[in-house]
Amino acid sequence: MTSISSTKFALFGAVLIAISYGLARFAFGLFVPPIRDDLALTPGVIGIIGALPLISFLLATLVAPLAAIRLGARNAAMLSGAFGAVGLGLISQASGAVSLGVGVFACGICTGLMMPALTAAMQALVNRSVHGRVSSAMNAGTSIGVAVAVPAILFMADAWRFAYGSFAVLAAIGVAATWFVIPSVSRVTPASIATPPRISAQQWWRLGRLSVFAFAMGFVSSAYWIFAPDLAVTLGSLSPDNTGWLWLAVGVAGLGGAVVADLADRNNPPITQALMLMMLAASLSLLAASPGQLALSVFSALVFGLAYMSLTGLYLMTGIRLLPGRLSVGPVLPFMAVSLGQAIGSPVVGMLVNDMGYADAFSTFCAIGILVAMLSPFYPRYLEQADEEEGEEDTGLQAAYDYQLPDPDDEDTEPSQEPQESPGN
Repeated sequence: MTSISSTKFALFGAVLIAISYGLARFAFGLFVPPIRDDLALTPGVIGIIGALPLISFLLATLVAPLAAIRLGARNAAMLSGAFGAVGLGLISQASGAVSLGVGVFACGICTGLMMPALTAAMQALVNRSVHGRVSSAMNAGTSIGVAVAVPAILFMADAWRFAYGSFAVLAAIGVAATWFVIPSVSRVTPASIATPPRISAQQWWRLGRLSVFAFAMGFVSSAYWIFAPDLAVTLGSLSPDNTGWLWLAVGVAGLGGAVVADLADRNNPPITQALMLMMLAASLSLLAASPGQLALSVFSALVFGLAYMSLTGLYLMTGIRLLPGRLSVGPVLPFMAVSLGQAIGSPVVGMLVNDMGYADAFSTFCAIGILVAMLSPFYPRYLEQADEEEGEEDTGLQAAYDYQLPDPDDEDTEPSQEPQESPGN
């Protein structure tokens, strides 16, 4: 098995996440104004198209763990990158709603396959004592990818096809690099881990509450991800290239999300959930109130980026801690709930924009976010009262991973066979 340092793996994983999440998924909203004008699409149609990559993300997530095992981490990551390159290429050549929809659907498959493939590789190649740190570094790739898309809109606002063609080339380079950087492995199972016990009714109840909050956050955030730049252009008369500063602010502020999520783990997750969801809702209202003021619009993007990335990090840690030993369930369900909320919210906000206009539609979603934030006392607590006095070393994403292991000092592992050697293939 080819060895790779944890630092090199984390950096390369962050690059792949930047392409698959930042460029293939979240950059779409940044280019909505020129795409809508060139293809003569209504907000309702844009809302439906914006939901397609989220639907395909959900479908891909369901089969991604099996794909990582059967194909191996390297091949699964390459398959993800191939979908991204094809999808981005189709978007660059889109002639109407159908071809555009096919492209963004393929990009959603890319997003859904990538993280499980990298997680499988991490479990096999990286010492488990640094899994949390490596995951944090890879997750930061989303913010980096969003920020990388900014120069494209600043300098190529009227050449969105060329911009997406460039993204497709980057995705293709990522596929080629994956072949050389990531060995063909599936996963490693710690030998010290026994079969996890059955999920109790209380755990299901807590995981269900977490998923409801994740769904609501995804629903509310869909308005910003899909329509924020279009609102600034339509209501605020900002030029499409100026909207790039919004995504730069989202990307930069998103890097601080890991810090806030770690603070939530140290202190009070329900209070952090309420605060961050209130901030996310406020960012919608602030943008709708002053779309023509670039400074205020950028500030709203800073607030949104920090709140969104903090909440996704909080849901990740909560899901991991709720179900010890079940990394394929605990953190996966809330992330699927976020995407489901975005998939449903995107066409809803599109219809509201058609019927009520941008300002009222964003204000409505802001009100929903505030209402959900008020229900945050029901956010599940994953630490019992007796455990809340643990030291600082027992908090954060790394501690959440360590919490899965009954004996963190036992480094014995049982690597699974590479796909080409397994008896079933």
